[in-house]
Amino acid sequence: MYKLRSSDKRGTTKNSWLNSKHTFSFADYYDINNMGFSDLRVINDDIVAPGQGFGLHPHSNMEIISIVLEGVLEHKDSIGNVSVIKKGEVQKMSAGTGILHSEYNPSKVNPVHFLQIWIIPDKMNLKPYYEQKTFDLEKYSDELILIASQNGERNSIKISQNVKVYQCLLNNNNTVEFTVKPNRKYWVQIAEGSADINTINLNEGDGLAFSQEDDLLRITSQKDNTNFLIFDLRP
Repeated sequence: MYKLRSSDKRGTTKNSWLNSKHTFSFADYYDINNMGFSDLRVINDDIVAPGQGFGLHPHSNMEIISIVLEGVLEHKDSIGNVSVIKKGEVQKMSAGTGILHSEYNPSKVNPVHFLQIWIIPDKMNLKPYYEQKTFDLEKYSDELILIASQNGERNSIKISQNVKVYQCLLNNNNTVEFTVKPNRKYWVQIAEGSADINTINLNEGDGLAFSQEDDLLRITSQKDNTNFLIFDLRP
């Protein structure tokens, strides 16, 4: 069964410094029919104005991934990490027993555009942990790159959950194939661009949920530099 989550159906938080689109219920946006998908709880598509950001605030018992699409993001947390995340880099924070953090746009000129993703962990009250890695999507364009997994496979970021997250930068009219396994759930999120997922067209901000409809998923880009994610999740 396929379920399309159109970009224009997402929730919105918008103010003087933030334009955020919520695929699932988040903060003041509540949709009982879109509370998450398997262990995938949040996909927020955030644009933060220059010199602005999310001040110090707490989290616990959540795996939080940030993927920068454009600009730079400055991270600080209560376990001593201070870092800058750039385009092509992925940040993961295991909130565990509790952590305070801030995410800020240090640029005085350019906005920062990033995805924030929350995944429910398989164990509660883990020790808070931070990790950041670079994935060269342009060098390996037209290939699926494993960016997060439970065991840190293929130099991916380690996630405390039975999940794999793939990212791909796909050139126009090129196709990648992904084998769908039984007893798993999948979510495809188009971060930038447009692609056909088998017979279904997805545009920027669209998401597609599915289980084993076909043994093979064929993803064909309809624009240059289409950037998308595949989440391989528990049933």
